Amino acid sequence: MSTATRDLLIEIGTEELPPKALRRLSSAFADAFRSELEAASLKPAGVRCYAAPRRLALFVNAIATAQQDRETVRRGPAVAAAFDDDGCPTQAAIGFAKSCGVDIEQLDQLETKKGSWLAFRSVEKGRPTSELIPDLARKALAALPIPKRMRWGDRDDEFVRPVHWVVLLFGDEVIHADILGVKSDRYTRGHRFHHPEAMYLAEPEAYLPLLETEGYVLADFPVRREAIRAQVLEQGNRLGGRALIDDDLLDEVTALVEWPVALAGRFDEQFLDVPPEALISSMQDHQKYFPVVDDNGKLLPHFITVANLVSKDPTQIREGNERVIRPWLADAAFFWNQDRKQRLEQRCAGLQNMIFQNRLGTLADKQQRVATLAGAIAASLGGEASHASRAAQLCKCDLLTNMVFEFPDLQGIMGRYYASHDGEPVEVANAIQEHYQPRFAGDTLPVSGAGQAVAIADRLDTLVGIFAIGQQPSGDKDPFALRRAALGIVRICIEEQLDLDLEALLNTCASAFEADLQAPLAVSKVFDYIMDRLNAYYQERGIDADLIDAVLATRPTRLLDFDRRIQACGVFRQLPEAESLAAANKRISNILKKTTQAIPEQVDVSFLTDDAEIRLAEKLESLTADVAPMMQAGDYTTALKQLAGLRETVDAFFDQVMVMVDDDALRANRLALLDKLHRLFLQVADLSRLQG
Repeated sequence: MSTATRDLLIEIGTEELPPKALRRLSSAFADAFRSELEAASLKPAGVRCYAAPRRLALFVNAIATAQQDRETVRRGPAVAAAFDDDGCPTQAAIGFAKSCGVDIEQLDQLETKKGSWLAFRSVEKGRPTSELIPDLARKALAALPIPKRMRWGDRDDEFVRPVHWVVLLFGDEVIHADILGVKSDRYTRGHRFHHPEAMYLAEPEAYLPLLETEGYVLADFPVRREAIRAQVLEQGNRLGGRALIDDDLLDEVTALVEWPVALAGRFDEQFLDVPPEALISSMQDHQKYFPVVDDNGKLLPHFITVANLVSKDPTQIREGNERVIRPWLADAAFFWNQDRKQRLEQRCAGLQNMIFQNRLGTLADKQQRVATLAGAIAASLGGEASHASRAAQLCKCDLLTNMVFEFPDLQGIMGRYYASHDGEPVEVANAIQEHYQPRFAGDTLPVSGAGQAVAIADRLDTLVGIFAIGQQPSGDKDPFALRRAALGIVRICIEEQLDLDLEALLNTCASAFEADLQAPLAVSKVFDYIMDRLNAYYQERGIDADLIDAVLATRPTRLLDFDRRIQACGVFRQLPEAESLAAANKRISNILKKTTQAIPEQVDVSFLTDDAEIRLAEKLESLTADVAPMMQAGDYTTALKQLAGLRETVDAFFDQVMVMVDDDALRANRLALLDKLHRLFLQVADLSRLQG
């Protein structure tokens, strides 16, 4: 029998919602309501969310008009204990029937594998969906991720913004309820200016088309977002350039307008003398404008704004936006001119007044430590140590400039411009900007030797220092962004092919701190912390966890070397010999763990008696010599392919040779042979940890 279904529309009409939170609130509303429906045993065909500056809405497709009836079975005492020998009910049966509110004759018997039981069957009638919806909606709204709720008027209800109307429409019927202090009905509202009057909704499916055709509202967030993108790109093309569309800014603008209309504006070309990043930051951050560049990526004196209405005189809107942007660009030009009057190095003294961390000193102290370490890193990589040290000494100085004070996101970028203006070497200037990279997941990496050295040194200094004072991350709390710092080191070393000994660098880094901090004691913890980040790094790239674990077990101290081992193990795993050799390594590992006997360091050939162990010993001796230069060169892939040739010899050994014999000397020699085999593979990874 098919169940009757209807569509459901929920709309919460509000004052303008926080633009940066709108998309998250919308998806959270859908997720929470979907969970509430599931808990109520209501499964719709789908739940779609809509969001605009003044509304959060859900369209629930084909939801049952009532819950299904549900049969419940309450089990009582065993039948054998429920009746006496004469078939009369015992107190157990009488008490169970009474607790169920029925006579004994109304009880059933329940047959199970463990016997027969008295049981009471009842049917719980499903409730009409219309009765459930208001409470489910309230619970979903209460679960939204709203850091600070507000009240309005004299009401006790709280929400992210004041609520002005609520729509609860189930099919063609209104569900009357009080939601956030507002009585629900079937009337939505259009655009604040184009159609502020209430609009009658006949059914949920009429919601989107009615708002768009009459209300001047594109309620579907993704549709509105793509409409804005298309309009902005079109305006950029008309200007003879290309609009720069930042995804976060596009989301924010989408959350600010209900009926987008893109308009182009212009600013004075004289402002193009200012670094383009400063102008772009002014346009994007302060005014939510989209900048325009030419085919070569050079900034043009134009911007694109998105209005929230169709104006009878768009010229006024354009001119108004041009007037508003001018003071911001003028400020940027003023900061640029003023900052260049003082050399970057002259600002270093000011860093003595900026605390990095109370126990770790000032930014000046940090820069000095980083400069020493960066120089050492650059030298070990064959680079120019003086450039790395110089860049490290200057890399935080732009924090004291007017431009960075006004536009914090330009730190490093402005340092590069000011260093270039001061005549610093190009590599020094570039390194000042690059040392912040990567700023986030997927960000570009520093490409210059000096930039890489300073980036690694700066992160290592932070990690060692914070661990030394016992403030390493716990749970979700990571105030110093140490996870990001560690992952940045991992990415730079591996993806830029930097052959650096992490443990040695950590020891060098720790030695630069004040003795009372006992930073060297934190080295092993920081090393393990960075190595732990490799799990997430490789799993994002599709590398199996057991393969990562196999390499981690050998504790290589060079991240690039670690990566080579990972790649080699990945190739080895595809070989036909891999499974057998992994199983053999696991067997060897278990044997060696269980033995309490001292294992000789060398195999004594005079104790080799069986043909299988003689062949294994000879094969091991030959392969050890062959793969030694490969291991030394880090060519683990070729080495493992060579070692794969041991499979038949190893299989024959385990088939024909008893290791744990009674003869102590013979047993010890065979253990030494297995230990030698195991150590040979351990030069790459612990293959015993591979899972089939």
